[in-house]
Amino acid sequence: MRAQRATLAAAILAALLLALAGPGVRLGLWSFRGGFTAMEWAAYLALAAAVLALLQLVLTRARGGRPGLLIGALAIGLATAYFPWSWRRRAAQVPAIHDITTDTQDPPAFQAVLRLRADAPNPATYGGPEIAAQQQQAYPDIRPLDLPATPPADAFRLALDAARAAGWAIDAADSAEGRVEATATTAWFGFKDDVVVRIRPSGTGSRVDVRSVSRVGKSDVGTNAARIRGYLRRVAAADGVAMPRPS
Repeated sequence: MRAQRATLAAAILAALLLALAGPGVRLGLWSFRGGFTAMEWAAYLALAAAVLALLQLVLTRARGGRPGLLIGALAIGLATAYFPWSWRRRAAQVPAIHDITTDTQDPPAFQAVLRLRADAPNPATYGGPEIAAQQQQAYPDIRPLDLPATPPADAFRLALDAARAAGWAIDAADSAEGRVEATATTAWFGFKDDVVVRIRPSGTGSRVDVRSVSRVGKSDVGTNAARIRGYLRRVAAADGVAMPRPS
């Protein structure tokens, strides 16, 4: 029974370590690299607890004992290990980039948020053709949104409303330039990603371009692309147009 309790305690400890990895970064208790390290060790400890629980389950059932604690340890261990594993799997499926834009030839430029990125490890300048090629390969659906019947002034209001509805902190909103700048904060780690939205005339309507850039980290694990997709869907739904499709 003591071994079973120790195994369950190890599984619970792993779950707690994983649960604190992200909030610890948000609270400034450790760096984002420390958070990733906590996730990694949580996975190792969880897997070890799961393996021990499985081995003890075999012995316990053979002896006719009660496996309740071990089943709990196995379930907690596997569930805890799954999150870091799925995170690593997602990271392996996308390029190690953190700057995503609907216009790779002429990316929307940041102005107001530059002061907020003064100490950020990642630059605000676009990485050029190499980054564009990786984005096109991984995210061919990230393209400008055309609003063929909506003039720029109305498109600007839609864009600003959508940014606010997404929960972003608005850093600048210039209707004359057709530019919205905002900061998005990720839910778990609290990473700060900066977004700029650009509205330009296009025929009788408007074209909406978006760029989302992480302040830290080489790879965003697909976060910026997902953010742009969700944002453009919101704008498109408000305007009643269909989302662009990848060619």
